[in-house]
Amino acid sequence: MEIIDLRSDTLTQPDEGMRQAMAAAEVGDDVFGEDPTVNLLQKKIAELTGKDAALFVCSGTMANQISINAHTQPGDEVICEERAHIFNYEAGAPAMLSGVQVRPLPGKYGVLDVTETEEAIRPSNHHFPQTRLIALENTHNRWGGTIYPLDEIKKMRKLAKKNDLKMHLDGARLWNASVATGISLKEFAKHFDSVSLCFSKGLGAPIGSVVAGDEEFIDRAHYYRKAYGGGMRQAGILAAAALYAIENNFERMAEDHRRARVLAEAINEMPGFVVNLLTVQTNIVIIDTSLTGHPAPEIADKLLELGVRVLAFAQTRIRMVTHLHITDKDIDRTIEAFKKTSHSIN
Repeated sequence: MEIIDLRSDTLTQPDEGMRQAMAAAEVGDDVFGEDPTVNLLQKKIAELTGKDAALFVCSGTMANQISINAHTQPGDEVICEERAHIFNYEAGAPAMLSGVQVRPLPGKYGVLDVTETEEAIRPSNHHFPQTRLIALENTHNRWGGTIYPLDEIKKMRKLAKKNDLKMHLDGARLWNASVATGISLKEFAKHFDSVSLCFSKGLGAPIGSVVAGDEEFIDRAHYYRKAYGGGMRQAGILAAAALYAIENNFERMAEDHRRARVLAEAINEMPGFVVNLLTVQTNIVIIDTSLTGHPAPEIADKLLELGVRVLAFAQTRIRMVTHLHITDKDIDRTIEAFKKTSHSIN
């Protein structure tokens, strides 16, 4: 039985066209700045985000942590939403690598209240760490792929300018936000001092992320990439995959969003399963299983027996993510597996 794997869009693999592009890539030594394909990718991202420059890095976590390091000094404080990736899933790296303190604030669907954020900004007093950076996430993973509204971003940018703070965007899935809203990457990115983007999720590349910003920021980011051990040599093979992904897999993300919506609406109708449809804005579906009386890992095991692999990332929460390898038939099979599971546990 073929397994339908919905745990994450990081599971995507290069197709034949991408593999051919990688095999044909012109390469050089990127540490010397001499890999032409990496340079082409960085120029492409700078253009797409409207920034001066960009830097190709190994992962989204590296992209975010390089950015934090470049914007802060030890003892500073970074404000983010309490479910943010940089706070929950990056191994305490802000403290370990940058020597900064993260101040998580509660948000609604991943969106911070501007007034509450302003109240959290530390006064200029030797007793306190100094607030230096506001980090937002778009789309927001733990809230279910929700989109950070542009109007709210503009409000936060105004607050940051007023208080002389930097703004970083964890835009690992900003591609999804752009496709879902019709708002360009450039329009989202213009309100931030730095932005990270991931190639290895919905775009389908095997590895890699990027950070973009002004020349001064990228110069500092380049230093921290080297310090983290992220200097790469003939990385054009990987950059070619990213370039191919942008060209071929960006706009098609609308299909992932459509399939996620179909899946969410069907499961929400089943006894015991609850999906907050307001959060299903892109390609992530979060299911609350608390009404079943069964722990999420147990339900995940039952689904796996039926050929569907999902992620139980809390005792009462299951996450599913649609991606370029998931078809309409896969969605139909997944819905049937949930129906059978619902009947067996209710």
